[in-house]
Amino acid sequence: EQHVSDPQKSGVIHYYDTHPINEDEILSRLKAQGIALETLTEDALKDFDQDHYGGIDVVDVLAERAGIRAEHHVLDVCSGMGGPARWLAHRIGCRVTGLDFTLSRVEAARRLTTLVKLDDKVDFVHGDATAMPFAAASFDILISQEAWLHIPTKPALIAECARVVKPGGIIAFTDTVILEPLSAEDEARVARGMHAPALPPVERYFELLRANNCQLEQHDDLSAQWRDTLVQRLAMYRSLRELTVAKFGLAHFEDWDHIYSHYVGLFVAGKLGGARIVARRLP
Repeated sequence: EQHVSDPQKSGVIHYYDTHPINEDEILSRLKAQGIALETLTEDALKDFDQDHYGGIDVVDVLAERAGIRAEHHVLDVCSGMGGPARWLAHRIGCRVTGLDFTLSRVEAARRLTTLVKLDDKVDFVHGDATAMPFAAASFDILISQEAWLHIPTKPALIAECARVVKPGGIIAFTDTVILEPLSAEDEARVARGMHAPALPPVERYFELLRANNCQLEQHDDLSAQWRDTLVQRLAMYRSLRELTVAKFGLAHFEDWDHIYSHYVGLFVAGKLGGARIVARRLP
């Protein structure tokens, strides 16, 4: 088990170590569909391993916005189970490196990638997004999806993203943003339950990108889309009740349901939303 002293970081690790979408759950659902692991392909796996809002369709949109091509080396910051990284390598032919702070996710991502024989194009590194273990200007394009909400030190995060991307390269990401100020109680519940302290308004990302020599290329408001997706996602998590209880216990399932339904409620109420941001690192 992974141990760190920082309570925010240890909370995020626990959150993903006990997440309803996990390696056992993915393999169980594949087995239930009669899909043999020995002959598993990315085309089959892609429907089970996308731990973000919207599946491969939104990965394709992000890739198109970022201009990802076969010759690019892409960094996925907070890559989780590795679903988007594998899909991009499979569909486009690019090389992808995933970076994640949760060791259990990194190890599971590596195993799933080996299963679908994409480990020649996709690799995963265990590390901190605010202190990345990469040289400056290492990547053509950097992506991330719905993960930076867990990182309170946004200035350090964006500075690192700008550092590891080549001049002229692209930073393209989606994340949760505040649409209306949260009550102190809601803010505390999101910080404690979702391990998402200090959620920013979208303008904060614009400021930080500009401060790190990045030019905003595109911003899409995904709030309405995410509201509907999150309502469906809550129902999907509830459908996994049996698997989740078997793996983590009933108390964990009920606690998770309480936390996540509150989070989804803030999207339904128009207090939280989603943003897709594309920026270019200036020379």
